[in-house]
Amino acid sequence: MTACPLPLDSVAPADVAPARRRGRGAPANRSGRFERESREDFDDGWGALEDLPAFATQIAHERPRSLITRNESPDIGFERSINPYRGCEHGCVYCFARPTHAFLGLSPGLDFETWLTVKDGAADLLRRELSAPSYQPKTIAIGTNTDPYQPTERRHRVMREVLQVLAEACHPVAIVTKSAHVLRDLDLLAPMAAKGLVKVALSVTTLDRGLARTMEPRASTPERRLDAIKALACAGVPAAVMVAPVIPGVTDHEMETILTRAQAAGASEAGYILLRLPLETQDLFGAWLLENFPDKYRKVLSLLRSTRDGKLYDSSWGKRMTGTGPYAWTLGRRFELACERLGFGKHKTKLRSDLFISPQAGGVQLSLF
Repeated sequence: MTACPLPLDSVAPADVAPARRRGRGAPANRSGRFERESREDFDDGWGALEDLPAFATQIAHERPRSLITRNESPDIGFERSINPYRGCEHGCVYCFARPTHAFLGLSPGLDFETWLTVKDGAADLLRRELSAPSYQPKTIAIGTNTDPYQPTERRHRVMREVLQVLAEACHPVAIVTKSAHVLRDLDLLAPMAAKGLVKVALSVTTLDRGLARTMEPRASTPERRLDAIKALACAGVPAAVMVAPVIPGVTDHEMETILTRAQAAGASEAGYILLRLPLETQDLFGAWLLENFPDKYRKVLSLLRSTRDGKLYDSSWGKRMTGTGPYAWTLGRRFELACERLGFGKHKTKLRSDLFISPQAGGVQLSLF
């Protein structure tokens, strides 16, 4: 399937029955763009679809050759990142990372949130990479693609192990999550924060609990995310709020309220990102929008097109995060004015790299002298 921009007057409907995707975000599970054949459920009149089981979380394991990913995009504020998992059980329907599942031969739809890959041996691999003689420490971002604190982390604890290695090495790390489960690691985060090694951002899309449940079904509730910001701040961990993504006509009116609530909870920094719909995400979000907000469908896509030069998405550096045009400009000014009023950005946390201690990696030959 080749993803293409959605016309304003039509969209592929949801093709998976609500009962089968209960607790999931995507309304469909069509084949990825690299597959030669496109497969989707079809009722042939015999009621066979009613016998299909609900989508359950499946776990696969891999041992990657490297863990730290290098980034060269000039409009992203980090050069290195780690993703402990492939896929994300939070099921956020708008997630811009969904199209990456097509590289695995899986659907960016329901497969993305139900077929997860755990990176085994991540801690040992990270130790080896940090132990390389040529390694120079710079802040590692975690949570920029899939959430490190998604539900499966409770069982597999890959993020916990990675964070332990970074703590031992006094390595700077910036974390982004939609989960209050980050508080499990306060015993590591607080001492790291005291050394200037960590900051955590909670992404808050909406304060409407019902909307959040529909749009990001397995992420923490908005209130729990705000509580997590408060707990982090009370423990001395620099906390930020990301109003992300801002969805035109659906959540954009909440920007100032989210910022105000986050600041009251203890957030010291803030950011926002306009809704991004690359590749298959356009079809998935369009079907979700038509199912849940049919009266807003045309308005939302029209506003989004106004920020992308008539398209639903523009991947150009410098434009993809905030868009262009009058609506995007207004959104940016609203954010700036709210941040100025609330005092965000006055003391931006800069993480330290000078405390780095190279760990002794297992299997690395030691010097005889």
